[in-house]
Amino acid sequence: MTVPREYAAASRDFENFLIAARDSLGCETTHRAYAAVRAVLLVFRRRLSASDAVRFAGALPPLLRALFVDDWNMDEAVLPFGDRASLTRDVQAIRIDHNVAPGDAIAAVARAIAHHVDRGRFERVLATLSDAAQAYWNIEV
Repeated sequence: MTVPREYAAASRDFENFLIAARDSLGCETTHRAYAAVRAVLLVFRRRLSASDAVRFAGALPPLLRALFVDDWNMDEAVLPFGDRASLTRDVQAIRIDHNVAPGDAIAAVARAIAHHVDRGRFERVLATLSDAAQAYWNIEV
């Protein structure tokens, strides 16, 4: 069996994603973009049930999927979605000494992700989630 393309090209695709995220976020480096992307994914994951989170992860490319589930404490309580301002503050509070996420970090990461996923699959998965979860990723591309 041939190695699926999404796995064979995972490193290259992830680097391309980080470059797009860097540009969308207005970060100076992909390292800073990585910190912001990680925070945006973590804030979202903390607001999903395990089954919803696993379904969402399945719509991400392999290394974003790995980042989404990395260091997951399955015993954490599921948090409620708040308004965009409170979610952004949560994003900015993660690893605060290393996180330079701008005020539009969620939308900026959503724009980058939208260009690096199978949009149909991503949107089908989002449609299975709550309205608040869908709104988290709702952006103009």
